Amino acid sequence: MPREVLVSAETGDDAAVYLLPDGRGLVATVDFFTPIVDDAYDWGRIAAANAFSDVYAMGGSPAIALNLASWPVDDLPLELLARVLQGGQDVANEAGVAVVGGHSITDPEPKYGMVALGFVSAQRIVRNSTAPAGAALFLTKPLGLGIITTAIKREQATDLQVRTAVEVMTTLNANAAGAMLAAGAHAGTDVTGFGLLGHLQKMAETSGVAATVFAGAVRLLPGTLDLARADVVPSGTKRNHAYLRPFVDWGELTLPEQLVLADAQTSGGLLIASTNPEEMRLRLVELGVQAVEIGLTEAGDPGHVGVEGRLAPG
Repeated sequence: MPREVLVSAETGDDAAVYLLPDGRGLVATVDFFTPIVDDAYDWGRIAAANAFSDVYAMGGSPAIALNLASWPVDDLPLELLARVLQGGQDVANEAGVAVVGGHSITDPEPKYGMVALGFVSAQRIVRNSTAPAGAALFLTKPLGLGIITTAIKREQATDLQVRTAVEVMTTLNANAAGAMLAAGAHAGTDVTGFGLLGHLQKMAETSGVAATVFAGAVRLLPGTLDLARADVVPSGTKRNHAYLRPFVDWGELTLPEQLVLADAQTSGGLLIASTNPEEMRLRLVELGVQAVEIGLTEAGDPGHVGVEGRLAPG
């Protein structure tokens, strides 16, 4: 591996970082997925926010992006694709990101996402693998996005659930990242496809620590737990739960509660580890981020996660 590669896939971090001659790190990431909501414009907005999130999670700022699109040109009008791209463009404008091109192919299944490139100070990279024992864990968005979007696909989601989920998924993690940097956080990652406990387990394992989650502190989207009890749960969440079985002590949690903590998110919040929780709380409040303290890291079997208490209904 060239010495200029500061962060690669080896530690399970959110994006790669390459050292530039001027001392900055070039942050590179890519993400795309099939439609998760009914509105094409909202899908584009969510996909863009999700792609930029990996840059924010490294402590960086996204700068340019490339569109990636697969489209069934014989089955869906190109005007609908234009709405998807407009959604991505509008979130890019909000983030101060220039969309400078991209690539599209004909595909029976529509897909959309972005390559996102940004910059970070090489001395201020926030990694997934550097959480010390004794750090407080903060989560900046509520859980339940995978379950709610599955309810949308099955036509079981309420209007409130759809509106709330779209609002959460289209909210940029820029302010959360700003607070993370200002408070000098020790480690961070964004919570996406592996779910809260999947990403926490990886953070703990690569950092050489264990972790405890206080279930009652975790915020949920409205109706998430009720949907989980009715088995409105994506297959990815169930795969996450199966993977976590050897690493997690679920305590008192019922199976639906366990699935919520393993729920595969799209454009979720940041999971931040800090040994200065007072400063972290202050910085999050200053930047208007509604984060909650959900647990702590501790000395113990690397990658082991214990859960205490029960989930509060969303």
